[in-house]
Amino acid sequence: MILSGSIPYAGMLPGWMYHAQLPPPAHTFHPTVPGLTWVDLVFPFFLFAMGAAFPFALNKKLLRGISTIKISIQIIIRGVILAGFAIYIQHFKPYALSSTPETIHWIIGIAGFILLFPILLRLPSSINPVVRYAIKISGLAAAALILSHIEYQNGTGFTLERSDIIILVLANVAVAGSLIWLFTQNNMLLRIGILGFLVALRLTHSVEGSWNQWLWNYSPFPWLYKLYYLQYLFIVIPGTVVGDLIYKWMNTEQHSEKDSPELHFRVKIIFTLMISFIIINLITLYTRQLETAVLLNILYIVLGHILFNGVSGETLILLKKMFRWGSYWLLLGLFFEAFEGGIKKDQSTLSYYFVATGLAIFSYIALSIITDYFRKKSFLKTIIQNGQNPMIAYIAGSNLIMPVLTLTGLTAALNYLLVNPWLGFLKGCIITLMVALVTKYFAVKKLFWRT
Repeated sequence: MILSGSIPYAGMLPGWMYHAQLPPPAHTFHPTVPGLTWVDLVFPFFLFAMGAAFPFALNKKLLRGISTIKISIQIIIRGVILAGFAIYIQHFKPYALSSTPETIHWIIGIAGFILLFPILLRLPSSINPVVRYAIKISGLAAAALILSHIEYQNGTGFTLERSDIIILVLANVAVAGSLIWLFTQNNMLLRIGILGFLVALRLTHSVEGSWNQWLWNYSPFPWLYKLYYLQYLFIVIPGTVVGDLIYKWMNTEQHSEKDSPELHFRVKIIFTLMISFIIINLITLYTRQLETAVLLNILYIVLGHILFNGVSGETLILLKKMFRWGSYWLLLGLFFEAFEGGIKKDQSTLSYYFVATGLAIFSYIALSIITDYFRKKSFLKTIIQNGQNPMIAYIAGSNLIMPVLTLTGLTAALNYLLVNPWLGFLKGCIITLMVALVTKYFAVKKLFWRT
C-alpha cells in the first residue's frame, strides 16, 4: 500500500502502474474506464487479510469465557476507536495541512506520529491500570491541544468530516464483519447468505421511493457510517471463511507429511499457478481481453484441481480447500464482469469485489507454500513483522519517513531519481523499504499500536 502511494505521477509510467481509473498522463479520475491493475488489488487484499484475522481475535475472547454480548460491545468500541484513528491521522498528515508543506507542517506530522505511542501503545499488564489510563489521556490531551491551534489549507480547523477514507471503511467493515462472524461462527451457510441480501440492496438502492433507497442512503452520522462502505463485506466475509479454515488447521495436531521429490515438484507447480492467476487476470482485464480471461481462468482452475487431486497432509489439504473457494469467487467475479460497465475499483463493481477475493486467496496459497510447506518463513520475515504492526506501517511513511527526509534535506537527493519515470519508481521502493524497516524495528522491540 505504501509503494502504490509512493509512485510518482510526474513522468510517464505505463497505465498499469496506477489505478485503472487514474490513467496517465493527466491522472484525472475517469469513473467509466474499466480495468484492473496491481494497485487496484492492494486495498481488497488488505481487507481480506483483516477478515481472515477475525476468527483468531474473536475465538481468543470466546475461549476466555467472555460473553457474546460483551464481545459485541468491545467490537463496537474498537470500531469507534478505529474511526477516531482515521480522523486523527488525516488531521496530522502534512499534505492535509498544506498542499505545499513547510517546516512547521512536517514537525506537526512527526508530533502526530509520536503522540500515537502513548495513545495506542500496548502497555505491559504489570503497569498499574491507573497509570496506563493516565498515559493515554495525556497523549490525547497533547494531541487535542495541537489540533485546537491548527488551521488547514481551506481555512478550517478540526472537523469530524476530515478522515482517512481507507481506515474509515476498515472501521465500518471491521464492526459489521466481526459481528457477522460472531453470530454465524457455527453457520457458514448463513454467513455467506448474508451477502445475498447485500447484493439485493446493491441492485435495488437506486429504485426511486423504495425503502431500499432510504436504507442505502440513511446515516445518523455520515462522518462515521455509510451503508455503501459495507459493500466491502463482499471481500471481508470470504476472508473470514478462509480464516476459519486456517484457525482449524493451526489447532489441529500436525502429523509429519509424506515428502518426495515428485510432491515437491507438484507443489512448486501449484505455487507458479497461483502467481500466474494474478498475472493473467491483471493483463487480460486491463487490456480488456475478456474472452481470453474467462478461458484461461477455467483452464487454470481445471489444472489446479488436477494438481491438488490426491494430495495428503494437513497443509496441502488446507490449501486445496482454499483453492476451491478461490476458484468460486474468481469465476463469480468474471461472470459479473460485464455488469456495471466492466470491472472497476471506483466506483467499485461486484466483479471487482469477487475477482479481488479470488486473487487474494490464491496469493495466500502462494505465500503459505513458502512459509508453511517449504518452511522458508525467514524469506518473508520483514513482511510478517509489518503485518504484526499494521497501524504503525500505515502512517510511518507520511508522518515519519517523509518529514524526516524533508527536514534533513534527503528528499532533495532522492528527487534526482525523478529524472526518469522508472527511477522515480525506485524512489518509491526506497521509501517503502524505509517504512518496512522502521515498522520492523518497532515490532522487534515489542512496541505495538493496538485499538
